[in-house]
Amino acid sequence: MLRFKLRERIADYEFRERKRMQLQDLASATGLNRMTLSKLVNQHGPNVQTHVLDKLCSYFGCRIEDLVEHVADAGDAAAAAPQPATTNPRE
Repeated sequence: MLRFKLRERIADYEFRERKRMQLQDLASATGLNRMTLSKLVNQHGPNVQTHVLDKLCSYFGCRIEDLVEHVADAGDAAAAAPQPATTNPRE
């Protein structure tokens, strides 16, 4: 699952600029829809287009890793576990 860290980027901005940022302010500054930003902040694993991530990275002056991180699901952890090496009986 992908975890979007938009809330953290907004908090960093607010601390640095010493002023509150509403999602509507961010929407106006980036040209993105406020509902798209709301989904990024409030939902787990929303479907997001790359141009949205590009605009947010440009606005905050950050790298994609600062905005998105991969978090393994509980079900994915078992699937991602290393598999034991199999021996080839022909060797």
